[in-house]
Amino acid sequence: MSGPVPHAQTVTEDHITCDVVSLIPPLRAYARALTRNSVDADDLVQETLCKALANLHRFQPGTHLRAWLFTIMRNTFYTRAGRAQREVTGGADCISGTLVSQPTQEWSVRGNELMAAVSRLPVHYRETLVLVVMLGESYETAAGIFGCTIGTIKSRVNRARGMVRQDLGDHGV
Repeated sequence: MSGPVPHAQTVTEDHITCDVVSLIPPLRAYARALTRNSVDADDLVQETLCKALANLHRFQPGTHLRAWLFTIMRNTFYTRAGRAQREVTGGADCISGTLVSQPTQEWSVRGNELMAAVSRLPVHYRETLVLVVMLGESYETAAGIFGCTIGTIKSRVNRARGMVRQDLGDHGV
């Protein structure tokens, strides 16, 4: 008595599998209506078929196979949509959209041009510019270091900046 039951069950499962394959075109159409994207629709059909075949033992013969598959698809779609809503990635202000390191070629060239222009300055202008502008020392500290008045330091820094701008011309930084 136990012999015919598995055989009958195998015949039924094979028959249902053939019916599932014949329902792929309407499943694709429904998936495209849900997802509005052919790639996502194909993924949804594939996931639906995998779930249906894995749970074929739960299908009750004599019920509507098409409705069962569409229900699986609909539930899968809404589960995915809910998950996607919770896992929002890559917003407009997300750091993942920016480059890891900015290209430095242009700034390297400009920096080299600037340093070359500074190195061409007369010594007293170059020393004052480097100390005040590049190293950030105050005018008072620079005046003490060079043994001159604050006005002289301010004048040297201003003249040094002008000389660098003139040296760089239209290519200035």
